[in-house]
Amino acid sequence: MSDKSKYQELRSINVNDKIERKNGLSYLSWSWALDQLLLADPTASWEFHEPTNCGSTVIVWVSVTCFGKTNKWMLPVMDHRNKAIANPDAFAVNTAYMRCLTKCISTHGLGLYIYAGEDLPEQEKKSKEEIDDESMGLVVDMEGCESIDDLKLVWVKVTDFLKMYPEYKEELVLIRDNCKKRLTKEN
Repeated sequence: MSDKSKYQELRSINVNDKIERKNGLSYLSWSWALDQLLLADPTASWEFHEPTNCGSTVIVWVSVTCFGKTNKWMLPVMDHRNKAIANPDAFAVNTAYMRCLTKCISTHGLGLYIYAGEDLPEQEKKSKEEIDDESMGLVVDMEGCESIDDLKLVWVKVTDFLKMYPEYKEELVLIRDNCKKRLTKEN
């Protein structure tokens, strides 16, 4: 398989259930990203380079080699608000190296789309009509429930859907509430 197809293979992996969120920012676990990289290319390797001082702040550098190609990435040592830290301690530098490793792995395709502010890898994007159809399927499932327990089970699927398409929340919550009222009156 060529480098391009390996890149596309990594790029098409949906990492959404592995994303961690803090202060409105999305992160992938470095250990999960590294695991996926090594599954795709057991010969993959990485190198942590000497940090660079930039005034009182520090920039870390990481190289990742997989599928015979090396990509190098840099990242400032930052706090939880993504602001560069003046005179960072060893823990902050270590954290920056691991974040940089994950970002460098993404340059080979894995999870790159989350750094572009997207929600889904390109291959998995759905049309408005497909999303509307999925929403309607959930409505039909909720309206077909015969008990509150059934409704709770369907709501788990609705919750997963709403993580991807929060703009449907108001409508689906209203339908759920109407179904609850109906089921409560019937029982």
